[in-house]
Amino acid sequence: MSEIPVRFYREVDGSAPVLDWLVELSQKDRQAFLKCREALGRLATVGHELRRPQAHLLRDGIHELRVRVGRANYRILYFFYGHEAAVLAHSLTKEQRVPPTEIDKALERKRRFEADPARHTYEEDS
Repeated sequence: MSEIPVRFYREVDGSAPVLDWLVELSQKDRQAFLKCREALGRLATVGHELRRPQAHLLRDGIHELRVRVGRANYRILYFFYGHEAAVLAHSLTKEQRVPPTEIDKALERKRRFEADPARHTYEEDS
């Protein structure tokens, strides 16, 4: 197995969209939050080797981490920054497929991150 650090993408204003979503999810649906946290742990442990049904490549280097709780499908979109880290860029609850506009948001965040990783990596004290 190839462990890899998991990082949260940070916007210029200091917010971390996936982290904010997880905090909200922990308050609304504790079971879903715990399953998402477990899936993030698997991503950290397995890294690039994580495959279906837990993860799936969508397009252009954007992957989805897949969590199902009852009828709800939770998705955390991420990308790999080389072999250094998996960067959590976007999250959503979906019905069927991840909408292309949501993948586009993750791609834009990926472009920003790659241009300036230090600025777009969430740190607890930021």
